[in-house]
Amino acid sequence: MSNGAGTTHTAPSDAGQDDGLRARKRAATQAALEAAAIGQASEHGYHHVTVEMICEAAQVSPRTFFNYFSTKDAAFLGASAPIPTEEAVETFVAGAGGSVLAELVLMIESAIDASEPDRELLRARRTLIENTPELFTSEITRLAELEDRLAEIVLLRFATRGRTAATTPDILDEAHMVVGLAVSVLRFAMRKASESDDSADPRAILRHAIGLVERITGVNPFTTDAREPRSD
Repeated sequence: MSNGAGTTHTAPSDAGQDDGLRARKRAATQAALEAAAIGQASEHGYHHVTVEMICEAAQVSPRTFFNYFSTKDAAFLGASAPIPTEEAVETFVAGAGGSVLAELVLMIESAIDASEPDRELLRARRTLIENTPELFTSEITRLAELEDRLAEIVLLRFATRGRTAATTPDILDEAHMVVGLAVSVLRFAMRKASESDDSADPRAILRHAIGLVERITGVNPFTTDAREPRSD
């Protein structure tokens, strides 16, 4: 449509909607492939599953499969663990009054929850990985990379409180220890959740796990850690 000055007005672009639709379709296809891979492994055993079997179960072509996963094992392992958003990281680094351990656990849990995981699939995948040495080794490598990233975030939090390698020579070890404890708490909570019925509240189970840390260490993880000075 043209106005008196000859300027042409076009309808608003649907590019944003199209991008959103494509993203949802891509996520659905990836989820279908992951579910098919785990389902085939549960039925036939890890070593007997082929890419062709996964594609047939997911009703996609091998070409589509390799658009999502570089190898069969990648489909078994699934997407990497979700990384907290930039906003979540900024909130964690600033601190909300709790200890670094509790707030790190809750930040990671929120990132996982935001990805809307299929809990039945997670249970089946965990069982497969634990019973398959090849997958277990690959998963350990992926977790190590994630833990390195999380340790960097913990170091940023320490830095806002004036704690660096100059003031605390072993601060990198401390950051990795915090991450290791957080991952252990999450692993415990996920196992408890998988053993509970569907009515169980995952967040309540997680807080129970953090509470056990307090019972064992005598330090309340939900309050400010005396070892972590806060900046005024």
